[in-house]
Amino acid sequence: MDKKAFLLHGWEIGYDKEDWYPPLAEVLKGVTAEQANWKPEDASINTIWENVHHLTFYKERFLKRLTGEEAENPQGVTNNDTFAVTSVEPSAWEESVKKLDDLHQSIRNIIAGYSDYDLEREVPDPVDMWLYSLILHDAYHTGQIIQICKLQGSWPAKRSFGQS
Repeated sequence: MDKKAFLLHGWEIGYDKEDWYPPLAEVLKGVTAEQANWKPEDASINTIWENVHHLTFYKERFLKRLTGEEAENPQGVTNNDTFAVTSVEPSAWEESVKKLDDLHQSIRNIIAGYSDYDLEREVPDPVDMWLYSLILHDAYHTGQIIQICKLQGSWPAKRSFGQS
């Protein structure tokens, strides 16, 4: 397996292809706005929705770097700011999930057309390193989202899955 195939495999299993853990798109399927905005009382954790905003922020930064639209993160935005949810309307939740999906697929389509040279291009860090970091980042936050689902009782007690 070459580098591009390896990275694309990681990109797909982290988001929409079942493997050793549930992919993010599957985890988010059926989550309501109310569930997405829930957290245990007095808990210092982020909601599902906040995690989705955070993942979206960094995918959007990466896509903008791939397309040459942006070289640095917006000034004055801290990591904590990336979790902010501005509306808790059900339509805003649907838009958040769709935006995350659109960004993920756009990045996948660009990477699929890349050569090894393109993967090593710096934007300002090498594309392959950014992509690999985002794969791990998605896995980390997917685990958090699953834990929130379990705490709220919306995760199935038994779940069937299959490796592809």
